[in-house]
Amino acid sequence: MNSSQITIMLTIAVYLIGMVIIGIMFSSKNNTSGDFYLGGRKLGPFVTAMSAEASDMSSWLLMGLPGVAYLSGTCDAGWTAIGLALGTYVNWLIVAKRIRRYTFVCNNSITIPSFFSNRFRDKSRLLVGISALIILIFFIPYTASGFAACGKLFASLFGVKYVTAMIVSAIVIALYTTLGGFLAASTTDFIQSIIMSAALVIVLCFGVNAAGGFGAVIENAKELPGYLSLLSVHNAETNTASGYGFITTLSTLAWGLGYFGMPHILLRFMAIEDENKLKLSRRVASIWVVISLFIAIFIGVVGLGMTSVGTLGALSDSETVIIDIAKLLSSNGVLFAVIAGLILAGILASTMSTADSQLLAAASSISENWMNDVFHIKLSTKAKIMTARITVVLVSVIAMIIAKDPESKVFDIVSFAWAGFGAAFGPVVLFALFWKRANKYGALAGMVSGAAMVFIWKYCVRPLGGAFNIYELLPAFIVACIFIVAVSLLTPAPEKEIVDEFEKVSKM
Repeated sequence: MNSSQITIMLTIAVYLIGMVIIGIMFSSKNNTSGDFYLGGRKLGPFVTAMSAEASDMSSWLLMGLPGVAYLSGTCDAGWTAIGLALGTYVNWLIVAKRIRRYTFVCNNSITIPSFFSNRFRDKSRLLVGISALIILIFFIPYTASGFAACGKLFASLFGVKYVTAMIVSAIVIALYTTLGGFLAASTTDFIQSIIMSAALVIVLCFGVNAAGGFGAVIENAKELPGYLSLLSVHNAETNTASGYGFITTLSTLAWGLGYFGMPHILLRFMAIEDENKLKLSRRVASIWVVISLFIAIFIGVVGLGMTSVGTLGALSDSETVIIDIAKLLSSNGVLFAVIAGLILAGILASTMSTADSQLLAAASSISENWMNDVFHIKLSTKAKIMTARITVVLVSVIAMIIAKDPESKVFDIVSFAWAGFGAAFGPVVLFALFWKRANKYGALAGMVSGAAMVFIWKYCVRPLGGAFNIYELLPAFIVACIFIVAVSLLTPAPEKEIVDEFEKVSKM
């Protein structure tokens, strides 16, 4: 191990120790399960904004998205980014304040499954049980993708075994999340969003310089058929371009629909202390997302420019483009090695900020929703917190087992889990918040049909190709909406108590 690698390792070690210290600092603030899972609804506007977006972006912002741009140009990555930017803004605009009010009025619901159950007065507990199961089905592999990204990072940097690196990273994430709960996760997410931003800017500036300047980067990209187009995709193997049809564009934009159903993002809306500060949070979050997505895509373009001039070798895995640029930067001396360490800590930050939130959501589905709501296992406050912490550890172990394959693609795993939550929860959240005629039967039908259609379209319909090659989130989201409306109208209307509560929230 050379001096630059040692410097990078020490920089990352300081960062990881800092995250654990934050977990220890907040461990004494978790007096109830509500504190552990929702921070007692005490988040400030900036922490709410940046922790929501940091927990959203995950490792694919610094690995998956630049990797897609590096391989196929700006089209696929660009439309994905546009869809995400629009989804981010609309979610903050119409959902944030409404769900903050409704979850508080609705028996102070501290998880999304409990909100569904309380909102529709589901005494059968089917809604809370099935929604908690859906969280486990999609969040555990989502968390595993984050662990996998950490493993790839360390294996690429230091030549250590992938599995060893992945396990060490997962232990750190599980440790500060187990200790500090939601407040620790949100605070570390805020810090991690700053580190992610710094990493993106530094890599961009260094990469452009190493590629011969902005003009050289653009000229190299222009020589590749379809590389800078939003209407066609570049094929690196054949050096040709293929059209990006209207249906494909629409399905890629559908990434934005996923925001309405993301538990770890919705929880940030629910946790803000002053709902009147949500407007400020929306502005901060939206601006950060637009800038970050644009820079991440352009880094992929810059990486290819560096490869073309020989300053960066051909990549065996396009998702490591930022890692390879950081390694190149570290060879310029100790100071640059420290900066490279911060960049790589940014990749860790993007991964950890999502994984910690996912761990909490998955753990709450077991300890809070299944044990307490479904099986009515009564525990003391202290026992609830202990159970929550044990559950975080168990979920982490399962995710580590899933992440043991180093060949797994971060972008592919994230896109499937994103579709799952977007289709299963997104329509239910929207109808629960804005349609008073929606009932528990419609909500249950929409949730199950949305989740099922994600699997059906992904593995049975989409492989047919042609007009069926659509991102599974779009058809599944539409199907779920249809089921919610149809089943709600075909079954008894909600009780007066539910309608009165809906009207109360509407007038607030």
